[in-house]
Amino acid sequence: MSEVTKEQIEDALKQIVDPYTEEDPVSGKAVKTIDIDGGNVTVNIVTGYPNKGFADDYASQIKDKVAAVAGVSDVIANVGFKVVSHGVQKGVSMLDNVKNIIAVASGKGGVGKSTVSVNLALALSAEGATVGILDADIYGPSQPRMLGVTAQPESTDGNSLEPLTSYNLQAMSIGFLIDEETPMIWRGPMVTQALEQLLKDTRWNDLDYLIIDLPPGTGDTQLTLAQKVPVSGSVIVTTPQDIALLDARKALKMFEKVEIPVLGVVENMSTHICSSCGHEEHIFGEGGGLKMAEQYDVDYLGAIPLDGTIRADADGGKPTVVADPDGRIAQNYREIARRTAAKLSMKKKDYSAAFPNIVIDNA
Repeated sequence: MSEVTKEQIEDALKQIVDPYTEEDPVSGKAVKTIDIDGGNVTVNIVTGYPNKGFADDYASQIKDKVAAVAGVSDVIANVGFKVVSHGVQKGVSMLDNVKNIIAVASGKGGVGKSTVSVNLALALSAEGATVGILDADIYGPSQPRMLGVTAQPESTDGNSLEPLTSYNLQAMSIGFLIDEETPMIWRGPMVTQALEQLLKDTRWNDLDYLIIDLPPGTGDTQLTLAQKVPVSGSVIVTTPQDIALLDARKALKMFEKVEIPVLGVVENMSTHICSSCGHEEHIFGEGGGLKMAEQYDVDYLGAIPLDGTIRADADGGKPTVVADPDGRIAQNYREIARRTAAKLSMKKKDYSAAFPNIVIDNA
C-alpha cells in the first residue's frame, strides 16, 4: 500500500468549496494542520467566521473527500473558527475590546433595518461569536423593545456604562436611559455626541462583532460614524420596491465614498407569506436587492420574507432567531450572518495590535 502524502490530502481538500467564502480551504488558508499516521488522517480547519450551524456539514464533506484518497482508512475532521480584527478607515483608532464593527444601514425608514440588525446580531451569536449591538437611532430607539429590556445600565466607576445583556447579546441604547415615550428633541451636534458617548463609554466585553443599528438616511450620524468610529464593514438593508432601492443606492454610495467596505445587501420583505395558506407572493416586486448588488458589484447576502411572526416576535421582545431558532426564517438569518462574517473575513486584517508602541526617550 502506497504511503499517504500531505499533497494528496490537500488535492482532495481543493475539491471542496466553502459556500460562504467561495474558496477551497487550501486556497483560503483555512487548513491549519494535516496529521497523517499511516492510513489515519486528521484535518484541522479554522475558518475566519463563526460557523456553528455549518461546521458539521463542512466536516462531513472533508471526511468524504479525504476518505476517497487511496491508502486512507480513517478520517477525523475538526472544524473551528477564529475571528480577528479587520482594517478600518484611515486615521481612526480601533475600539478596545471590540474586534469588528459592522454598520447596518438603509436609505429610508420602514424597510425593517432594526429588525434585521437585531436578528443578524443574534444569528452571529448563535453561530458561536461574542456579539454586541449598539442602537444608534437616537430619535427612534427600538432595540430595547425588541430585546425585551426594561432595566437601566449601571456604572461601576462613574465614567462608563455596563452594557445590558439579553439573549447572550451585549446591548446599549439611548432607549435604556430614557422613558420609552420621551421624545429626543435634539439638534444634530447633540445626537452625534450622544452616539460617540454610547459607543466609547460602554464597557464592551471582548466582542468579535459589534452591530450598529444606524438611523435611516445619510445624515449627521452616518457622517460621524465614517469620521470617528472604526467600522470594518457595512450591510445595506432594502426592500425589492423601486422607491426603497433608490434610497438604498444612496446609502451604498455613501459608504463607498468614506471608504467603508460594503459587505453586501439584504433584501427584506422579499416575499409575503400568507398566514392562512402559506402562499408566497412578491408584493413589493421581485429581485430588486439582487439586481442592486449586481449593479454595484457587491454581494447579495440573502432575503427575508414579509412574515407576521417576525413582527410579532420583535414586538414581543423575543426576535425570531431566538423565538423559533429551528424555523425557516431563523435559518435564513443565520445564513445571512455566516455570509456577512465570511465576506468580512476576506477583507484586510488589522495588524496594529501585533506591533508594540515605540517610545523614544531623549533623556
